[in-house]
Amino acid sequence: MSNKPSILLIYTGGTIGMVKDFKTGALRAFNFNQLVDRIPELHLLDCSISSISFETPIDSSDMRPELWTQMAEIIEKNYTKFDGFVILHGSDTMSYSASALSFMLENLHKPVILTGSQLPIGDLRTDAKENLITAIQIAALQDNNMPVIQEVCLYFEYKLYRGNRTSKVSAELFNAFTSPNISHLAESGVNLRINKPLLVFKEAKLPLTVHKEMSRNVMILKVFPGIQQKVLETILNIEDLEGIVLETYGSGNAPTEKWFISTLQTAIQKGLKVINVTQCSSGSVLMGKYETSTELKEIGVISGKDITTEAAITKLMFLLRQKNIPDFKKAFETPICGEMEQ
Repeated sequence: MSNKPSILLIYTGGTIGMVKDFKTGALRAFNFNQLVDRIPELHLLDCSISSISFETPIDSSDMRPELWTQMAEIIEKNYTKFDGFVILHGSDTMSYSASALSFMLENLHKPVILTGSQLPIGDLRTDAKENLITAIQIAALQDNNMPVIQEVCLYFEYKLYRGNRTSKVSAELFNAFTSPNISHLAESGVNLRINKPLLVFKEAKLPLTVHKEMSRNVMILKVFPGIQQKVLETILNIEDLEGIVLETYGSGNAPTEKWFISTLQTAIQKGLKVINVTQCSSGSVLMGKYETSTELKEIGVISGKDITTEAAITKLMFLLRQKNIPDFKKAFETPICGEMEQ
């Protein structure tokens, strides 16, 4: 019986699973049962690899909560059979999926690593091989028979990030992702360097709990100079809208015009959850630091602190379907799995 770590590859779609037909130039998904034939370097990894694919692989632009649930259910079904999981995913919505899964997989004690590529596996200059090989290698890392990584992560272009701390920042560069407010968890070079102080370690052996319900009655609104009252009112009065992520200026600042504040206040009083995140690529919301954010704090707008927009919207979707939350504001402003500062 082999004592090698066992890794399950979950292919959802995306460029990393494509090969080019050199006669037509068209891209098509390849058979993952032939993965080792495409990437013989996998033989060198000290782990066993199995794979499973979505019945119909999708472009990540079509990602939705039902497919997050499908991924979570695959992990749930195979959780005791494998030591780690690598999800192959299109890069466009990878940060959203990584964030969502971090909330959906409660008491996770094994690595779930999302990766993808900017170019297909068959391309001469592809980044797919390195991303896939190193993601598998990291998922297989163990220390005293325990996984080194015990959370949902994203691996891309030599860096391992906490999944719910990432944003895609480039459609062209191989270095497509960033983690604006915390450092990467690991870096691949001549050696694989792990930033152990940043890792999540869970001592309590609580069983994995998979949350499968996510609200879709949410939206993201970016504040901009000249936003009109009728626009804001129309958006906040959308039927069945439960929550909104408001992207504000700087450290959480927004217009102080009376109509802006009163429109938000009315919506909040009716039960709408309003989360304040910054439009800036890095930094934190500090409501009350400036006069332009003091009124937002007073009317009950929830601080997103240093959370990314991707994590904010998925955390909102997650919390809106959780029962018995006595104080929603406190629940959102409290970190669940490292997605924001304390």
